[in-house]
Amino acid sequence: QVRLVESGGGLVQAGESLRLSCEASGRIFRVNYMGWYRQAPGKQRELVAGISSGGSKNYQDSVKGRFTISSDNAKNTVSLQMDSLKPEDTAVYYCNIKATSSPLVKDRDYWGQGTQVTVSS
Repeated sequence: QVRLVESGGGLVQAGESLRLSCEASGRIFRVNYMGWYRQAPGKQRELVAGISSGGSKNYQDSVKGRFTISSDNAKNTVSLQMDSLKPEDTAVYYCNIKATSSPLVKDRDYWGQGTQVTVSS
């Protein structure tokens, strides 16, 4: 059993910052990838930013230069620093990891419960 606990969402005004954090615990052998997704009302869930176990990062174009993803592999934590927030960043943000529970099985996706980020104009 793997559990992801997120924190850091909230209500801010446009131009302000928020920092999201996620900690994974439980039966984890290896984490291969950690990321943040978001889902706005009426829209599909989309990748915001991700980071591999080797440190390679990728970002959705709309957040490049404003958001920064970081991770601590030893603690199985991932954070998302969100600066210069815009109303269109409003969504529920989900932590995601791709991890294996043993060396004999393929990795699979695990999800957090989601945290609301609301940016007012």
